[in-house]
Amino acid sequence: MNYKLQITNYQASVRLSLVIALLSSGTSTAVAGDWPMFRGNPQGTGVAQDPLPEKLSVRWKAELREPIVSTAAIVDGVVYVGADDEALHAFDLKDGHELWKYAAKGSVRAAPTVIGEVVYFGDQEGILYAVNTRSHEAKWTFATEGELVSSVNHKDARLVFGSYDGKVYCLSLDDGKLLWEFKTAGRVHGTPAIAGDSVVAAGCDEYLHVLALEDGSSRARVSMGSVSGASAAIQGDKAFAGTYGNAVLGIDWKKGEVEWRFEDADRQFPFLSSAAVTEQAAFVGGRDKRLRALDVRTGKEQWAFATDGRVDSSPVVVGSRVFVGSTDGNLYAVDAASGREVWRYETGAPISASPAVAGGNLVIGNEDGILFCFGESAAGSR
Repeated sequence: MNYKLQITNYQASVRLSLVIALLSSGTSTAVAGDWPMFRGNPQGTGVAQDPLPEKLSVRWKAELREPIVSTAAIVDGVVYVGADDEALHAFDLKDGHELWKYAAKGSVRAAPTVIGEVVYFGDQEGILYAVNTRSHEAKWTFATEGELVSSVNHKDARLVFGSYDGKVYCLSLDDGKLLWEFKTAGRVHGTPAIAGDSVVAAGCDEYLHVLALEDGSSRARVSMGSVSGASAAIQGDKAFAGTYGNAVLGIDWKKGEVEWRFEDADRQFPFLSSAAVTEQAAFVGGRDKRLRALDVRTGKEQWAFATDGRVDSSPVVVGSRVFVGSTDGNLYAVDAASGREVWRYETGAPISASPAVAGGNLVIGNEDGILFCFGESAAGSR
C-alpha cells in the first residue's frame, strides 16, 4: 500500500475543505495560500494558512529607495506593497521583478487589500484608491479629511476602514459610494476587524467600538483606558488589542467588557503592534523590545522574547513558529510554544512593517526601502 500517496491525498482533501469553509463563511474572497490584506483575514488574527520551509533563505530583494512601512498583500503570485515614494508597487512573487506601479498623492503606509481584480489602498493625503490589477487604472477614489494608515476590510460588497479624521467609513465595494460613517473622538489608526455582522475598531479616543456593518450604529463602546494604535484581533467573542497605556487587553466585544489586562509593572512601554491570535495564545510586540505570548483566557504571560529594538511590527503565526520584525533590523522566528529563537535575518535597517505569508514565501520590507522575499531557495536578487 502506498502510504505516502494516501497522506498526500489526505492533505489535499483537508486543504480543499479549508478553502470551501473559508468561502462559505464569507471570511474572504481569497483562497487559502493567499495573503489578501493586513493580518491575512477580516478577523485580523495574523495566522498564515500556508506553511513555510523549515529553512529560509532570501529568494529575492527589490529596492524602492524610500522606507517601506506598508505590509504587503500577496494574491495570485503577485506582491502588492506601498512605500514612502508615494506609490503602490506590484512585484512578481517568483523572481521579484516589478510588474507595475500606481502613483498616489502621498506616501502609502497602509497595507493594500486585494479583492478580485481590484487592489484598495490609502495614502497620507487621505485618499482611498481602488485600482484595477489588470488595467492598472483607478476604478474610483474616495477622499477623507485625514491620513490613511488603516487598511481596508470587507464583507458583503462593503469596505470598512478608519481615517485620521476620526471616522470609520463604510463604502460600496463596486463604486466607492459612502454607505455610512461613524465619528469617534480621535484618530483611527488601526484596521477595523469584521466578525459576523459587526465591525470592531480600536481607536485613539481610548475606546473599542463595536458597530453594525449594515448601518454603522453603535452596539458597544468599551473603555480601554488609553489610546490604541493597534488593530483589534478577533477570536470568537474575544478581541485583543494593545494600547499606548502600556497594556494589552482581552475584551469580550459582545458583552462590551474588559476580561483581562496585561501590564508589565517593570517595563512601562506602549504596545503598537497588532496581536496574532491562536486558540491558545495572543502574540504581541511592544516598544519595550519584547515579543510576548499571552494566555488568551487569562492574559498571563507565557513567555517573553527580547530583541534589541522596538517591536512595532505585528507578528504572524506560521505553524509552530512566530515571525516578527524589530527596529534592530532583524526579522525573527521564535518557537510559538517556548519563545525560543529558531532563526533570524539581519536586513540592515529598522523593520516596522509586518510579515505577509503566501505560496511558501514570506515578504517584508524595511525602512531602507528594501523588500525581501524569503523562501526555500535563492532565485537571485534585484
